[in-house]
Amino acid sequence: MDNFLFQATIYLAAAVIAVPLAKRWGLGSVLGYLIAGVIIGQINLLLGSGFSDLHGVAEFGIIMLLFVIGLELEPKQLWQLRTKLLGLGGLQITLTTIPLALACKLLGYDTGESIALGLAFSLSSTAMVLQTLSEKGLTQTEGGRSTLSVLLTQDVAFIPMLIVIPLLASNPTSNADTASHGGHSAGSEEGLGIALTLIEQLPPWGSAGLTLISIVLVIAFGYFIVRPMFHYISSSGLIEISTAATLFVVVFASLLMTLVGFSPALGTFLAGVVLATSEFRHEMRSHIEPFKGLFLGLFFITVGSGINFLTLYQNLLLIFVLTFGLIAIKVGVLYCISLIFRIRSRDKWLFVLGLAQGGEFAFILLQFMSQTGVIVRNQESIFTLVVTMSMVLTPALFIAYEYIARKKGIEGDPLAEEISEQGEIIIAGVGRFGEIVNDVTAANGFKTTVLDNNYKVIKLMRTLGYKAFLGDPTRPELIESAGLANAEVLVVAIDKKDHITEIVQYARRKRPELFIIARAKDRQHVFELYQAGASQIVRETFDSSLRAGRYVLQRMGIPEDEAHIRTRGFFKFNRRATRELAAVWNPDIPLEQNQAFINKVRDLNRSIDSSIGIPKEDLPTREESPPDDQTHNQMSVSDMASVDETETVDVIVESEITPVTGEIIDHDEYSNSKE
Repeated sequence: MDNFLFQATIYLAAAVIAVPLAKRWGLGSVLGYLIAGVIIGQINLLLGSGFSDLHGVAEFGIIMLLFVIGLELEPKQLWQLRTKLLGLGGLQITLTTIPLALACKLLGYDTGESIALGLAFSLSSTAMVLQTLSEKGLTQTEGGRSTLSVLLTQDVAFIPMLIVIPLLASNPTSNADTASHGGHSAGSEEGLGIALTLIEQLPPWGSAGLTLISIVLVIAFGYFIVRPMFHYISSSGLIEISTAATLFVVVFASLLMTLVGFSPALGTFLAGVVLATSEFRHEMRSHIEPFKGLFLGLFFITVGSGINFLTLYQNLLLIFVLTFGLIAIKVGVLYCISLIFRIRSRDKWLFVLGLAQGGEFAFILLQFMSQTGVIVRNQESIFTLVVTMSMVLTPALFIAYEYIARKKGIEGDPLAEEISEQGEIIIAGVGRFGEIVNDVTAANGFKTTVLDNNYKVIKLMRTLGYKAFLGDPTRPELIESAGLANAEVLVVAIDKKDHITEIVQYARRKRPELFIIARAKDRQHVFELYQAGASQIVRETFDSSLRAGRYVLQRMGIPEDEAHIRTRGFFKFNRRATRELAAVWNPDIPLEQNQAFINKVRDLNRSIDSSIGIPKEDLPTREESPPDDQTHNQMSVSDMASVDETETVDVIVESEITPVTGEIIDHDEYSNSKE
């Protein structure tokens, strides 16, 4: 236990230090985890002790990732996507396997080995690519969707690969003495000795048959045990038991496959696919997500710590030639596929460079090939290093993509050229916030130009007759193409704080006189946008929170009219407080260290009671107060069809600061009606 705690301390400390630094330097969290792993590997060498106790724990990152992926692979959805999966994804696997197998053949490997290695190396890193696409906000771009389609196909193809690979073994028993000593974490080797010996003694057709039987067992487990179990557990109403049941499914499916000598990841992936149509799918995913993120980070650390620099040094030239050869072949194949499917410009390079590495499935397949005699043990260590090095280079590939994307964005960008009509009102971002702004504006006869990188939303907007264009609103050239030079109003309604501020800063620098309405996430963001130059700043949940507060007052016995007056008084007080706090806020000083800010907050808190009192002559009449059933439950067509379910913002009508004139706009929107 002491050793385990020591290892856990080293792992977590390295992650806490390296990951934030990597994020700050723009390298992404994945590279941060890899750097942390490399540091741990060197500590391991210095101390002369292993860090294998946590390797088995880290493997759960991949196991849980595959379970979540499986939960998303609903058979009906797969059938609907069959054309793209078989076309784009299937072509990628086929066209990548062939040249890789030919290259292995030229290096002296026999036909079976070459095909098996080609299949393993054709796969890309689902974990790294998904994480990076999500961090960089590229998931909904054309290149991101194409990349996800290929990754989805690879995940599904992993199962038949496990069935085919044993049939490619030229000497299935040659590895019996070596495979039984490696390929699994230290914590699992003792219990697997008999199982490994059994599978190694089977002929190729026996291994393939055992794989099929194992798959059938996992499917039967999902249908006949897991579903009834969750129906029974749901009646208890205990969340912790439901979480425990989800973890039980993952662990048991892993154990079932491990007992017959196969990768535990295969079991969890199959279990996820089987349960994809279950009504408990979303509940299980919510239970797994927190564990998946932590363990996936540990997995990336183990990838970095697993780099054997001695083996790397001894085979330096060979490993680097194989690594860059692998990336070069995959880049060439992916580029040709992008031309066939007409993936354009920036998206083409995202697709090509994003999938050019090896993947975590390759580790599993290489281990399986060693067990079944397709390759020998010393070859597995070399090829594992090749996959590891290609994964380490993945952040560099995405950096290369960003460099190419910036160059491509200057001239000849198809997305920019597509914007042929420029409107006087530009709305950047069309989630629930931007949709309502667009609906209100369009309902009053004004034409808008909408920009967003969500394909489904843009497709819907165009169907409804709006001028909507697909693209990243944070790209300066896209804003320029939308008509920034001649626009009257720019509404920045995307949901990422840093991106909102960047757009406001760029637009204000280009058009000092432009009227900019910016969505703020919180009060500190209001201060940032004030300094960035926004004309009107709207805190996204301010008015909806005021409404909820008024309902609380009414429920506690305060009459409706008086509750409205008190809420309106707080609205005025808050607007004045925001102005005064903005004057003492300093972005370079943390709030808890900004004494002027703290003193101002204390002064404002002491004066709040007197500030929200409203003279009697300001009482609204009944005629001025529309009934709740006329102001609530109003939803636009585009709001009902929104695919953005992560935001919970209402219509916001707060005007705070106008930095262009240096004054506070005193439009009392809230006082005009109760809503």
